[in-house]
Amino acid sequence: MNIWKTKTPAQIEDAAEHTQLKKNLTAFDLAALGIGSVVGTGIFVATGQGAHLAGPGVLLSFIIAAVTCGFCALTYSELACMFPVAGSTYSYSYVAFGEVIAWIIGWDLMLEYLVAASAVASGWSTTFIGLLKEWGIKLPQALLTPPITMSGGKVVASGGIVDLPAILITLGITWILYIGIRESAKINNIIVGIKVAVIVLFVILGITHVKLSNLTPMMPFGWKGVMAGAAIIFFAYIGFDAVSTAAEETKNPKRDVPLGLMLCLGVVIVLYVTVAFTLTGIVPFKQIDIGNALPAALARIGIRWGGALVATGAIIGMISTLLVTLYGQIRIFMVMARDGLLPPAFAKIHPKHRTPHLCTWITGIATAVIAGLFPLDAIINLCNIGTLFAFVLVSIGVILLRKTQPNVERKFKTPGMPFTPLITVAFCFYLMASLPGVTWIRFGVWLLAGLAIYFAYGARHSKLQKAA
Repeated sequence: MNIWKTKTPAQIEDAAEHTQLKKNLTAFDLAALGIGSVVGTGIFVATGQGAHLAGPGVLLSFIIAAVTCGFCALTYSELACMFPVAGSTYSYSYVAFGEVIAWIIGWDLMLEYLVAASAVASGWSTTFIGLLKEWGIKLPQALLTPPITMSGGKVVASGGIVDLPAILITLGITWILYIGIRESAKINNIIVGIKVAVIVLFVILGITHVKLSNLTPMMPFGWKGVMAGAAIIFFAYIGFDAVSTAAEETKNPKRDVPLGLMLCLGVVIVLYVTVAFTLTGIVPFKQIDIGNALPAALARIGIRWGGALVATGAIIGMISTLLVTLYGQIRIFMVMARDGLLPPAFAKIHPKHRTPHLCTWITGIATAVIAGLFPLDAIINLCNIGTLFAFVLVSIGVILLRKTQPNVERKFKTPGMPFTPLITVAFCFYLMASLPGVTWIRFGVWLLAGLAIYFAYGARHSKLQKAA
């Protein structure tokens, strides 16, 4: 058994050419998928959290996080053009580093997608319940509350039974993904249009009420605060790499994936920076309502109807975030099962809908269970460190493949080699170093658990190992 055995570019190309998935997506669809994932809970929640850590310097935090993601997008684009196959970082790592690293990164991506989807569903439920209360609608508390809660860092009984709204929204999105990617993309495009319009409305309504005095001092907590804000805010950008997981279902992946990534990040950066500027200009950063930042800011200046509209947009917007997050996890599970590292049921394709139907429902139900039984603060996961680790491997992989696979066609080449990926690695490690120490400990435990599963099942059933 050679756990470092790599796939060849020919094997990746063969998987992409003989895929049973429908190739329906365009560059616009990919950009909308990325925006749908990135512009969600991050812009409505992370903006307020980052402002409390960095003050008005949250503007710099967003820019630092955006620059990191921009460099990452350049490296993703080169690899996605070389290997237009589902699986994103997992597939790239299989070619660059070998099977065991590919497994680690696939296991690592579960932090970004599966548990993050549960957090989005739980957050959506909290926002939805709050809006129902505003409308005077009351539901049984036992059906709105998970059975456990966190108190003083300890798990205690809450008296509730289940978070029913979180379960229902997750299963509803799972059904949409089961029907087909074309239908899912259409729904996502509509939702993205709505939430971008709502965010633009917030900026238009709030920009005339900005007080420059609220923006000084710009960095009340110094660069340490700005970087702490960037490390938290990075959560807001998580999900843009979902664009590359859709490469296998794209009409012209070698052109559309890089274009979709750049369109996505361009729109997202403009939206986030303008929202952060408007929010911190309206409300002194110490007075920002973390859980309800944007609607509360408009209510503060007397525009309550605008606040209600933005809150409604947040609820609608989180739906597309949940959809794309689940989609990314399903496709990664599917590819890992296709390689034999997970049970084959995850790779079965529906004869009519051309979607990995069993994998879709297994993933959706698992997400619904986590969202329905655990509180949001207990679900808050290791998304940031897991994603940053994936970005580090992608960046190193681009450099390595330039040396080991120089003859593979590259429709898009990362500019400034090798400095661009090296700068990406430096940015990622800097942000990782800004995360709490306990996050590193939990991340290490998670990776060790993944390795145990790999040696117990994956390595024994790997198609690459059997072929060898």
